[in-house]
Amino acid sequence: MSDIFKPITDDRDVTGASGASTPGTIYTGADPYASSSNEAGRTVLAGVLGGVASAVGYIVYARLPEDQKAKLQTQVRGLVESRINELRSRFNV
Repeated sequence: MSDIFKPITDDRDVTGASGASTPGTIYTGADPYASSSNEAGRTVLAGVLGGVASAVGYIVYARLPEDQKAKLQTQVRGLVESRINELRSRFNV
C-alpha cells in the first residue's frame, strides 16, 4: 500500500456499537474499550477504604463486652436468615 492510500488519523471512521461504520464520523483516537488510569485509581481507593473500614469494625467488635457481642451476633443472624428466606421465596427454592 502506498502512502497515498494510507488513512490519516482524522479521516478514519469510528465503528459504532452495531459494528457498522457511520459515514462522516471523525475518528478521535480515543479507545472506548480502554479503561482509564483514573478508574483504576478509584478502584484501588475503594479497596483501601473498605479495608480500613473493616479493620476499624473488627477493632470495635473485639473490644465489646461478651453480652453485647452475643446480642450483635443474634441480630446479624436474624438479618441473614430473613434475607435468605426472602431470596428463597423469590426464586421458589
